[in-house]
Amino acid sequence: MVLLSKYSLVLLSGGIGKRMQINIPKQFLLLAGKPIFIHVLEKIERLHQVEEVVMPCPVEFMEKTESIIGEYGFHTPIKIIEGGSSRQESVYLGLLQCSNEQVIIHEAVRPFITVEGFQELINERSENAIFGLDIPFTVLKGKEFVEENLERSQLVNVQLPHKYNTSKLLYAHECARQDSEEFTEDASLYFHYFQSPIAILEGFEENIKITKPIDRIIAEAIYKNSVYMEG
Repeated sequence: MVLLSKYSLVLLSGGIGKRMQINIPKQFLLLAGKPIFIHVLEKIERLHQVEEVVMPCPVEFMEKTESIIGEYGFHTPIKIIEGGSSRQESVYLGLLQCSNEQVIIHEAVRPFITVEGFQELINERSENAIFGLDIPFTVLKGKEFVEENLERSQLVNVQLPHKYNTSKLLYAHECARQDSEEFTEDASLYFHYFQSPIAILEGFEENIKITKPIDRIIAEAIYKNSVYMEG
């Protein structure tokens, strides 16, 4: 039964800070005096169902990542591996290192997911589940010209973390590699190959991904509001 499953967690740490206009990975930036990804690991540490963490990251920053982690004395085993040339490839490489039936996918630069949020995902009876938010603005299809109207009530803003059956998600990734298909996240990839239900849980407005300079300002404001932070 999924509720009794043990989990591996792939923590994506492959960004190199281009949009942040820095030359180090975004997860190393400090939030309240700690590297952003440490805030995530501190929450994962409190999840007894998560037996291991796999962190794909740029090869040139593997040693630095390991050194920082060593300063915090985590008990959950953390395996740092070389990431891929794309997000999709990094997930695939991470899945190859997972040893549990279920896997959670999360991003090192989403520090505001709560322990309760992770637990809600784990407790969801559906084998595959994601967090998502309603889209509060109008969305149109097009680049230089409008090509199509989209009904925003039928769309969802996808957030992480996600959870999946590990072997099924790995199979979907292998299919995508064989077909040379690229996806921006795993729910669309999984659904493309399985056409099977993925539960959508109500997301959190505070669960932002820190990718641009303005996000650092927003993140500090969120952090200062202790309602949304733990520990």
